[in-house]
Amino acid sequence: MENANLLVAADCTAYAYGNFYKEFIRNHITLIGCPKLDEGDYTEKLTAIIANNNIKSVTVVRMEVPCCGGIENAVKNALMKSGKFIPRRVVTISTDGNIIE
Repeated sequence: MENANLLVAADCTAYAYGNFYKEFIRNHITLIGCPKLDEGDYTEKLTAIIANNNIKSVTVVRMEVPCCGGIENAVKNALMKSGKFIPRRVVTISTDGNIIE
């Protein structure tokens, strides 16, 4: 992943937000998961990805529900553990399919 823009998204965001591909996936390397349904924490895997690749930016797309905070925290912790300063953007999707943050 040389000079990649990384997208880390909760799996339900693509279903909740109609322009997901156009606004988020295009021109990004995409990782999708669900902190509520997947086993474990993503921090270690994300730390390895960020530390071992040349990432330009990280965008997190999450839902407004509390369980999606896990995906945002994993990215935040992975960036800190990687020792790299990479711009991070968090976008929150409401349960009715709108961007609220």
